[in-house]
This record gives sequence, C-alpha cells and structure tokens, in this order.
Amino acid sequence: MAADFWTPLGLGAGLWCFVLLVEQRLQPRPALCRSPIAWTVQTGLILMAYALLLLLLARPFCAAVATGALIVTLVLVSNAKMHSLREPFIAQDYEYFLDTLRHPRLFLPFLGVQGFLLAAAGFVLAACGLMLEQPPSPRWLLAGQGGALALTLFAASCCLFLAWRHPLPASFEVCADLRKLGLLPAIWAYAWATRSLPDLSSSPFAGKVPRPSRRLPLPHLIAVQSESFFDARPLYAGIDAAVLHHFDCLRREAAFWGRLRVPAWGANTVRTEFAFLSGVAQDELGVHRFNPYNMIAAGHLTPALPLYLKGLGYRTLCIHPYAAHFYKRDRVFAAWRFDGFWDIRHFAQAHRYGAYVTDLAVARAILEALAEAQDPLFIYAITMENHGPLALEPLRAKDSAVLYQGAPPPWHADLTRYLRHLRHADQMAGTLRDALVDTAFPVSLCWFGDHVPIMPEVYAQATCKVADTDCLVWRNPADWTALGLEAPSGVVRNPETQEAHRLALHWLQAEGLWLEDRV
Repeated sequence: MAADFWTPLGLGAGLWCFVLLVEQRLQPRPALCRSPIAWTVQTGLILMAYALLLLLLARPFCAAVATGALIVTLVLVSNAKMHSLREPFIAQDYEYFLDTLRHPRLFLPFLGVQGFLLAAAGFVLAACGLMLEQPPSPRWLLAGQGGALALTLFAASCCLFLAWRHPLPASFEVCADLRKLGLLPAIWAYAWATRSLPDLSSSPFAGKVPRPSRRLPLPHLIAVQSESFFDARPLYAGIDAAVLHHFDCLRREAAFWGRLRVPAWGANTVRTEFAFLSGVAQDELGVHRFNPYNMIAAGHLTPALPLYLKGLGYRTLCIHPYAAHFYKRDRVFAAWRFDGFWDIRHFAQAHRYGAYVTDLAVARAILEALAEAQDPLFIYAITMENHGPLALEPLRAKDSAVLYQGAPPPWHADLTRYLRHLRHADQMAGTLRDALVDTAFPVSLCWFGDHVPIMPEVYAQATCKVADTDCLVWRNPADWTALGLEAPSGVVRNPETQEAHRLALHWLQAEGLWLEDRV
C-alpha cells in the first residue's frame, strides 16, 4: 500500500526534473534563473497534466511517460518552428495541432522525420504502459494511489491559483520571453494575456467614413496578397532576371513601388493580412499580434479597409483557393461584411501546380469577377500556389535552364523550387496587366507579398539580409487617359520601405479615395 502512495509522488518529482532537462534543449535556451512565479507556473502545469492523466488512467508510469512525451513534442515542435520561422512555440499555436490533422501537408514536414518519430516513440511507450501496467486495487485509499493523486492535484491547484493571482509579465518578444520565463510559463503568460482586448482606435479606418477626394467613376480595386512573394534575385547573382519580367514591367509603370516591411517571417500569413486590411501596427495588438483573427472571430469587431470601401459604395469579394475556414477567414470576412468569398469550392476544376491551385487560375478568377461587376468592386485575392513545404516538391533538370544564367549554386534545391513558383506569380502579374490594359473601366492593382518563404538553408548562404517583401500600386491607362481624370497629387514613385499596416492607406491616397479630415 505504501508503494501505491509513494510511487506516483516519486514519478511526479522525476517528471519535473525530466522536463527541466528536456527544456534545456530548446532554442533559444531558457535561463535557470527565473522568477518564483515562473517556477510556480511550470510546477503547476506539469503536476496538473500528470495528475489528470493519473486520474484518467490509474497507471502512474504510463501517466508520467505520456506527460513527458507531450513535453518532448512541444520542445521538438518549438525547435522546428524556430528553425523554419525564427520563432518558438507560443500559446496561439495550439490551433496548429488541430490544423495538422486537417491539413497535414502544411505542417508535418516542418517537424521532420526524426522529430516525428521521436515524439511518436514517447506516446507508443506510454501506450505500452497502458497495456502492461496494472492499476492498484483498491485505487482510492488515502494511504495509496488515491492519497497521492489528491496530494498532487492539491499542489498543482495551489501553484496555479498563485499564478492566477500574480500574472506573469510578458514583453511579447517571443525569444526574450522564452529565455526569461521558460516554455510552459511563456505559454501560460501568452494564453493569459488573450483575456484582454487591444484598443484599435489607431486604425485609420476607425470612425466615420470620409468622402473620396476624386470624381466618379470609382475605380475597381484589386489587392493581390501573393503567397511568399519577394524579389529573390539578390540571393544569388546567377538567377535569371527574367524570372520577374512582368513584375519589373509593372514596377516601371507603377504609381509607387518598393519594399514592404511585414510582421511575419516564413509563415503566419494572417499577421500581414490583418495589418493590410486593418491598418493597425502589430505593436498595438499586444498578444493578439500573433493571430489577430481569433479576436475578430470571437466578436471583437475591428475597423478595416473592406468596411471603409463599402461605405464608399464598393462591393467586396475575397478570392482564396483554399478552405474558407482556415484561419477562421469565413467568420472574419463575414464580420468585415465581404459580399462574397470564392474559396476552394470555386476552383474545383482549376489547374494545380504541385499541391495547390495555380496563381494563373486565381488571375482568371479575378478577371471573371471584374467581367461580372456592375458596381465598383474591391477584390482581395490571396494566392496559394507558392505555399510550402518546398522540400516535398521534386526537382527537375530543365528548371535550371530557365531559372539561372549558368549553373545553379550547390545549395539551390529549395531556391529552385521557389523560383518555379515565383515565375508563375510573375506570369499571373503579366496576365492581369495584359487584360487590364485593354479594360475601359479604371482599375487599380495593389500587389504585395505576405512574407518571405521558408528556405533556411538558402538564407544561410545568402549575403543579403532577408526579411522584407515587395509591393507596388499600378493603375491601368483607362483610369486617367480614357476618362480624362487628373491624377491625384502626392503620388510617390519608388518610396522608402513601406510598412504593411500603412500600405492600404497609401493606396487609397494614391487613388484619391482618402481624405485626412473625417466628416
């Protein structure tokens, strides 16, 4: 009977030490010198997870191994995310576990085969324990496992109660918080911070709708959020300049163009998407900067570009060749009163390149929507073709002949795969330009990349810093010449780096659709 009492307690203490050792494998490595509350949170979370599994399974070895396997998985996932996205695991990433089951191709490859097998081994070991380990009988004696379970739950509850009374401060600089707090306390602090909502009055779209500064007719507006788009030619001198031939042509004709500083690196598209559509900088969002769509889907309405444009008389349409529920876009865009959402169901017969619908198919959908438009139309197109993981795509010998001038570099594998898609994005830009040049109605195109692609090995060899994407605003000739309209003042060509949350405002200003004074 004494063994039934002391064995669960000893395993709980051993589990605490095991977590501390595993945590030191994190990148970046957490400091051992932490605040008492951080240690309290860590202890409370470990013991609570262990106690709940013990309550469910009645097998202490199995519960301890399963809890340890969960921690190992978190560490592996965090390190894989750090390697690919330069950001460790945070509380807001919990949805990715569910999304991994729904969309395994998007996420599992980043963990790697070795990491996946190591994590799976822990759960297999726990499953073996479930079959081989026998629960005590009777189970609920205070002198046996029942007493050990009650003591563990009590200790965990006390720790978490103290943590609730004394919230951990967080800077939301993810790497700094991980070093300072540790993995589990940082996850706790970020989850706790979601209880408060940010003040979004800094959005330029907050308040009443201003009158446009230009005469009718209002132009059609097309925003293309091009997946992982940026000018990759500075990465290697041997890349053929013609990879972005059409984009270069658009830049020569653009109202303005330049680099775009985005709040995402490698993934997390919605951070850039929200910045563009809301006009709110990530520093204003607190913890919600990591996935701002969660707060909108939960009912926190945010001022946004589509709401502003609807006040001017625009119809609004999102085109995205993927599942509408991904990132909760269906709920978010409904809250922003988009009139339509063409998701993957609209592209049932569309051509795919690799795993995803081609950029050219998205271009055709944009032109289809414009052809059907009876009123001024705002189209927000989110492409998908260039979404990773790039490593899953085969290399072809013929690619080098069209993507490089001369031999590709030894480390070219992911770069070559990326350049194939970049060339297709460029062809999409050319298709839109060729069609819109011959369109009698005024159309303005805003094109930008959401983030750079995940290519850590390529960036390790590059001599230039990679962080920003590229953007431009281009208008078809009909906007000014055919209709005799005067171009608004203040249009800037080749500006300094734009901020993602200011791009939409600059776009509206360039097209005379914005006045600083509210009415």
